[in-house]
Amino acid sequence: MATVRDVERVIARLPEVTEGLRFGHRTWYVGKKSFAWVRPFSKADLKRFGDETPPDGDILAVATADLGEKEALLSAHPGPLFTIPHLDNYPALLVHLKSTPPKLLREIVEDGWLAVAPRQLAEQYLQR
Repeated sequence: MATVRDVERVIARLPEVTEGLRFGHRTWYVGKKSFAWVRPFSKADLKRFGDETPPDGDILAVATADLGEKEALLSAHPGPLFTIPHLDNYPALLVHLKSTPPKLLREIVEDGWLAVAPRQLAEQYLQR
């Protein structure tokens, strides 16, 4: 349901975001911290899927506040949100854009931004 264009629209509403490349992939930052990045599967990732078919289409990685939030989100939205072994013990999850409703995408990306934004900037944003 969602596309990278939808991601761009959500991110355009967030203050002080810059875009760059990290490992050759589009990455969005607030300050020097990344909060969302396009995350295609590596050969090692694909190998770990074994006989299981990996999700097709664009995949977005998004930061979470901590591992507890990551687990809660994964439990609440098991279809569009998932993780892979590469992200074990790392506060980020993956979003299968093709199966993500726009409202969920907006919430996940905004939460990712809030997870890494400077405290004062995040507080100003939440008070708008």
